[in-house]
Amino acid sequence: MKFVLVDDSSTMRKIQRRTLERLGYTEVEEAEDGKEALDVVEQFTPDVIITDWNMPNMNGLEFVKEVRTKDKETPIIMVTTEAEKTKVIQAIQAGISDYLIKPFTPDSLAAKIRKVTGQ
Repeated sequence: MKFVLVDDSSTMRKIQRRTLERLGYTEVEEAEDGKEALDVVEQFTPDVIITDWNMPNMNGLEFVKEVRTKDKETPIIMVTTEAEKTKVIQAIQAGISDYLIKPFTPDSLAAKIRKVTGQ
């Protein structure tokens, strides 16, 4: 399974990558904002996208909306500090598949991946 990690924090991307590798997923590409991620997604065609909300250039919500104009199927998990109910609703309306609040555990990320992929 192929993943794209989108987060302006290289530390957060590293944590997510290590978690994915421990779960046996080694095909992982990264982007530091939504704008860069659009190119990565187009070239890499991931099976799952994991994105942050708060990023420069193009935030996660804008990124999700843009992806969903072309791709309604690829699961997108938003991993963010935005825990406010209205923000969660906004993200769901934009087309995310699931939502995970930072800080998260490797087990909670694994559970979200299983849920959105059906595996």
